[in-house]
Amino acid sequence: MLPIILTPNSAKIGLAGEGEALERRRALLAGAGTTPIAIGPEANLGGLTILFVAGLDAERSEALALRARRAGILVNVEDIPLLCDFHVPAILRRGDLLFSVSTRGRAPGLARRLREWLEQHFGPEWDARSVELGDARERWRGEGVSAGDISVRTRKIIEEKGWLR
Repeated sequence: MLPIILTPNSAKIGLAGEGEALERRRALLAGAGTTPIAIGPEANLGGLTILFVAGLDAERSEALALRARRAGILVNVEDIPLLCDFHVPAILRRGDLLFSVSTRGRAPGLARRLREWLEQHFGPEWDARSVELGDARERWRGEGVSAGDISVRTRKIIEEKGWLR
């Protein structure tokens, strides 16, 4: 497993599917700041980097995944791990702060429950906290503070404010 955070505008993302599953994937991508390209069953996949497939039966999902792979496109087919090149973790967003939990697709219920636990412990106030520390880091970098000292200062603020108690 290789966890990465992808900047959405660095990839051309397609979305194929139907129904509620399709809308869940569309909402996930919107939350990440991207509007995917709608892909029909026979659509040209040229130029895509990533393809999400959701809400299609196994036969159509497999055919689309195979076409995408032949074109060098990474594929995620919701609820069919064998057709996936990557898995989508359980996600909690608090502004720029992103928590993700993954079981490599093996126990999605566990990942979901851990995300729910994180939601209870990291409320909306963490968005402002992340902004505060990000602004301070930018300021310190501008002042020429070393990376090590920035880390120490960041920890000090977190401890002084009691954010992790």
